[in-house]
Amino acid sequence: PQVNKVVFVVDRKDLDYQTMKEFNSFKKDSVDVTNNTKSLVDQFADDKNPLILTTIQKLNNAISPGRYHTSMEKLQNKNIVFIFDECHRSQFGETHKRITDFFSNAQLFGFTGTPIFADNAAKNDLGKRTTKDLFGECLHKYVITDAIRDQNVLRFNIEYVGKYKQKEGSRTLVDIEVEAIDKQEVYNDPNRFDKIADYIIQQHSSKTHNKQYSAIFAVSSIDHLMKYYEVFKAKKEAGEHDLRIAGIYTFGANEEDKTADGYLPDFDDQAESHPEPVEGLGLAAEQPQSYKSSHSRDKLDEIMSDYNALYKTNFSTKDSQQFENYFKDISKRLKEREKVNFKDKDRLDIILVVNMMLTGFDAKKVNTLYADKNLRHHGLIQAFSRTNRILNEQKSQGNIVCFRNLKDKVDEAITLFSNKEAKEEILLPPYEAVADKFQKAFNDLMSIAPTVQSVNDLPSEDEEAAFIQAFRALTRIKNVLGSFADFDWDDLPIDEQTFADYQSKYLDLYDKVKNTQSKEKTSILEDIDFELELIHRDEVNVAYILKLLAKTKEKDATKVAEYKKQIMDMLSGEVTLRSKRDLIEKFIEENLPHITDPEQIQDEFTKFWDDQRVLALAKLCEEEGLDKDQFAALIEKYVDNDREPLRDEVIACLDNRPSVLAVQGIGERIIERMREYVETFINGMVG
Repeated sequence: PQVNKVVFVVDRKDLDYQTMKEFNSFKKDSVDVTNNTKSLVDQFADDKNPLILTTIQKLNNAISPGRYHTSMEKLQNKNIVFIFDECHRSQFGETHKRITDFFSNAQLFGFTGTPIFADNAAKNDLGKRTTKDLFGECLHKYVITDAIRDQNVLRFNIEYVGKYKQKEGSRTLVDIEVEAIDKQEVYNDPNRFDKIADYIIQQHSSKTHNKQYSAIFAVSSIDHLMKYYEVFKAKKEAGEHDLRIAGIYTFGANEEDKTADGYLPDFDDQAESHPEPVEGLGLAAEQPQSYKSSHSRDKLDEIMSDYNALYKTNFSTKDSQQFENYFKDISKRLKEREKVNFKDKDRLDIILVVNMMLTGFDAKKVNTLYADKNLRHHGLIQAFSRTNRILNEQKSQGNIVCFRNLKDKVDEAITLFSNKEAKEEILLPPYEAVADKFQKAFNDLMSIAPTVQSVNDLPSEDEEAAFIQAFRALTRIKNVLGSFADFDWDDLPIDEQTFADYQSKYLDLYDKVKNTQSKEKTSILEDIDFELELIHRDEVNVAYILKLLAKTKEKDATKVAEYKKQIMDMLSGEVTLRSKRDLIEKFIEENLPHITDPEQIQDEFTKFWDDQRVLALAKLCEEEGLDKDQFAALIEKYVDNDREPLRDEVIACLDNRPSVLAVQGIGERIIERMREYVETFINGMVG
């Protein structure tokens, strides 16, 4: 009762698509992308409105001399609690002082994953200050080692590419440097950009599980970003890669980041030039007219134009709202990759940045950071932490690929934000140590099933459960090994084909459990999480199979036999294809022999698949007594929104409503059949 208002304050730089959506789900329109200061002032004046969510930019406008000052003066002596998010970033300029001077009875709380200590404090016009100087004593600490132990974030796998690793034969021992008089000349040499781009093109698939995840490429300046973009673009036009690459930057650091603290440009540096609210102002007052040169703005327009052509959008730098929408679209594209209905054509593989998106931005489907930038202290930890958000078992760590020797800076940052002994908890062990773990896990598997065939002969479900757990443990480690540049099957005690054969047996057991789930529970295997995402590979989909089918029309009988075996192995071993296996085999047996022109396979398969989909839907609706049009619309809604229907929505599709007692069982059965239909006929169909 003694508190008049609680004001939760964010920095507009955080206001990407998902963040705005989350905040506004608590309170509609509480956070928006415009500089609508009047709405904030109205909320302050409303006594029935105890909670306010706003940006520091609008708060600064509200209390600055000008049109709102008189309205806000009435609140100066009220008891107001301010909670600042990412307080390492937006509290060290004039705005913080303006807030504390204006509100005489304010209570301030700050949240940050990387506090500013004396060791990492930067000096500005107001001096060299720490988080403690601004907020007082620390109330609670929950550091990265705590989060890793609690499985709230992942560890990092850091690889240094260049002359930083002395192990002979390592794929990271690449000569990316060039001869030059000084270090800056090395960093600016076109040959270096070319070599690093080649390395990323070569390694990107292994880092991102065959492009299922996205990467951020942090570079040291706008000039370097433009050069890298040109190199990647030229290589794509030359047919050297098919990566989808974009770039984004605002005004500011056009030179090398001398302090290397990793700050985004601070709002306070620009606040004085915009004391009055400006509708539609860009991110943190980063309006496009502030670009240091027309060249950098023209280049961003070119990058946006390429983006527009790729994704059928229409962004430009002509006004700040357009720029903000571009940023929002990139954010949304990276975040929505985790949806089951995300289309491959919408993916963004790499986003080139200077400072943007290196702090406060979270997307679980970002798992890799390429760094050609001097990072240290909180800037380093913040940038690395874009990669380590928990998603599933497949995402086992955040991958960091450094093209500069940041090893000492990594050790320094870990010590600063955790402790000297934390390194082993935060960083993955080296490749050789992980390979040793694989050997031990392999020995465990061999003690249970020494041959692939022996899996079929396991005497009971207890032995089958032991095999599932042993192979799952082996797959987890193989998943980690595969992210190393040095990964090679020759280093392991099992070859790739034998591993795939064991994987097929593992999936056979999963199918066995899945087929008994609708019955009364009798199997202990139903309690085991098979963690199918560990062996899910989106690039092996129906489109990929069709390419192989076309090759079966070659004249070389030996090669044809190889392709057919490869197809059958994939139908058994790939998660995305197992639900489609019977239908694909039917097409191979009944339709393929009658097709003489390989180029007709795609069209014939599409016709076959459409026919089968219509028949399957009709059969499902007939057996369950469903209105076909209504149920088809429900499936479409499920796929588009990535949300399973509610039981009542399903029941509403029935021709005759069942009794109250029967509703639950019927609803669950139909939803399960809907899942199977979508998995068979929709998921994994896009190339």
